[in-house]
Formats: sequence, structure tokens, C-alpha cells
Amino acid sequence: MKNKYTLQIDEFKFRCSIGKKGLIKSKKEGDQKTPKGTFKIENLYFRKDRKTKPSTLLKCVEIKSNMGWCDDARFPKKYNKLIKIEKEIRHEKLRRKDSKYDFLIPIKYNFKKPVTGLGSCIFIHLTKDYRPTAGCIALKEKDFLIMVKLIKKNSKIKIF
Repeated sequence: MKNKYTLQIDEFKFRCSIGKKGLIKSKKEGDQKTPKGTFKIENLYFRKDRKTKPSTLLKCVEIKSNMGWCDDARFPKKYNKLIKIEKEIRHEKLRRKDSKYDFLIPIKYNFKKPVTGLGSCIFIHLTKDYRPTAGCIALKEKDFLIMVKLIKKNSKIKIF
């Protein structure tokens, strides 16, 4: 199936893949849907052992092996935030064996005062084949690198 989804930054549009179950206005944790709308973005996280720091105005953070992103509704203070991995807290590991998270940017969805259960770990990350995600937005690496060059401090992304 050809992917018909688009990620827009300012006036630039990129082909992307989204969650297995499509786009939705009101997301829930684990629903495999991608939030629809316009969002601010967070820092750029990258695997220094695999990639060189890209040219971008975003703050770049090296991914360490103890970094996770909390998706555990039992921990409201940590939910949808970068955490140091702890056994008892469910999380998305940022340092993966595959290359999906060699570059990633969290989207500021359910972000400022996160409501547990409304969805977490919504990232822009890499894809080789545009296969559906668990709710993230995935771009080919060449598009990702073009996108981060275009991003300004106050850029917002639009998912539609």
C-alpha cells in the first residue's frame, strides 16, 4: 500500500508513515493511532555511535543506554517524559537494536501537563519502508535530515 500521509513543517511537506490504525483527534495510550493536528516539537535525540550530529537549530541530545520515555499510566509525574530507565516503570527504550531511533524528535502532544492514558512517546523517527507505526510518525532518513535543517525554533509540525 502506498503511504498517503503527510507531515508538514512550515511550507514543506514530507511523505511519512503513521500509526497502524490511522489518525485520530482524541488519542488513547496503546490505540496504535497517530494524533492529528499541529504540534510543537521537542529536542532531537540521536545515536552518536551510529550517526553524526545533523545540522539543525534544534537542541541535540545524545541517546544513552539508560534513556527511556515513560508510557506507564501508573506514574503520572513521569508519564510522557524522558526518564532514566527503571525496572518497575514501563517505557519506550530510546537506544534500540534497529535503526528506527537513530534520530528521533518527540512531538509535544499531551506534553505540558500530560494526562495519563491520553498517549505518550509520539515521536518522529526513521523508517526504511514506510510500514505503519504504533502511533509515531516515521520518515526516510534523507527526508528526516532535510526536515531538521528546515526547522526553526518555533516551527510547528502538522500531521494530516
